[in-house]
Amino acid sequence: MVNESAVFWSRALTELTLSFHIIYATIGVGVPLMIMIAQWTGYKKNDEHYILMARRWARGFVITVAVGVVTGTAIGLQLSLLWPNFMQLAGQTIALPLFMETFAFFFEAIFLGIYLYTWDRFDSQKKHMLLLIPVAIGASMSAVFITIVNAFMNAPQGFDIVDGQLVNIQPFLAMFNPAMPTKVAHVLVTAYMTSAFVLASIAGYRMLRGSKHIYHKKSLLLLMKIGLIFSIASAIIGDFSGKYLAEYQPEKLAAAEWHFETEDKASLILFGVLDGEEIKYAIKVPYALSVLAHNNPNAEVIGLDQFAEEDRPPLYIHYLFDLMVMIGMFMALVSLLYVTGKARDWQFIHSRWFRWIVVAGGPLSIIAIEAGWWLAEVGRQPWILYGLMRTPEGATTSDHVDLMMLLFTGVYAVLAIGSMVVLIRMFKKNPIEREIEDRHAEKGGDIL
Repeated sequence: MVNESAVFWSRALTELTLSFHIIYATIGVGVPLMIMIAQWTGYKKNDEHYILMARRWARGFVITVAVGVVTGTAIGLQLSLLWPNFMQLAGQTIALPLFMETFAFFFEAIFLGIYLYTWDRFDSQKKHMLLLIPVAIGASMSAVFITIVNAFMNAPQGFDIVDGQLVNIQPFLAMFNPAMPTKVAHVLVTAYMTSAFVLASIAGYRMLRGSKHIYHKKSLLLLMKIGLIFSIASAIIGDFSGKYLAEYQPEKLAAAEWHFETEDKASLILFGVLDGEEIKYAIKVPYALSVLAHNNPNAEVIGLDQFAEEDRPPLYIHYLFDLMVMIGMFMALVSLLYVTGKARDWQFIHSRWFRWIVVAGGPLSIIAIEAGWWLAEVGRQPWILYGLMRTPEGATTSDHVDLMMLLFTGVYAVLAIGSMVVLIRMFKKNPIEREIEDRHAEKGGDIL
């Protein structure tokens, strides 16, 4: 028995929770690597500024971790309350990575605590820096394990259903499903890329506000280099993701590309608007969809004409795809211009208009992450477990999900406002200039 109202509100609440959580989760995965790179750079160059970057980023990171824990717990609660039928089926098969995700988080948290409380207690920065290795590994492995669960929803395997019962359950086969490699890789590299651009936007903002301290200049250059590397990596992995969809979820690729007719030499559609099945004002890139799908400009690409109407994903995911790709390409270009400009002394990279672009890169990267996540989840519709369970079949039948929506919306609003206020006050009351003076007084010498 399906309760349509409960299905709607369950989907809305889950989307709200995941959209909010993904911001803190992305930062939680990416920032530990940024901290480790900064401290390693400081150690190798014997440069106190990079050590201070690691120290200051770590303080802010703790706040985002706290919010991420709360929202992550909310997701676990909502999976059980809002999607009981799905959890009854999938929970028996994919429980192992859910458990391992919790273990990875505790592994990260233990070493993060040790790292934070042992500043200046080691005779060598190298020894202190080594504590960041398990922190970065734990953060990334948390993303790996939870993404494996999502990959399973797109490519369920590792069990048989006999007379409505699960038998022959193989947890490792379920974990290492066809969707896992591309999904895990894409989540990791985009988290690293986004974290780099978010931190870079903060450095750019401080420079726009008039700070000429070398600390911000070093920070911005380091982060733009990292952002460039991972933006290129995300484009490469995105190409692999397109080939996965062409083989395993062709209707998702067809919906994202507004590819209605099965044909060879298929063009890639950028932008545009739909009028029925007529595409207006679009940019068509000849052969590009065939190349994306099969690495062959003459290859045939399956269109939506091969699927029943009720099995097609919503067509608005095309806009999400365009938004994600365009922002990714834009940030790759911006970071390339900045890194090249620093090497060749191009003056325009120091102009206010370019710094405003750098500042905008942080929010734009977050928007790209949101668009990519919505594309992944909405593009799987109408399935919650691809090919096996439709979304309405997995939902609760409770009449009180709308009330839960109101309550959780209030919680997320408090968390968002509270975390921003704490972070702003934390760094506003302790600017880098003051911290350097304090470090100078402690050490009795100059910080170069």
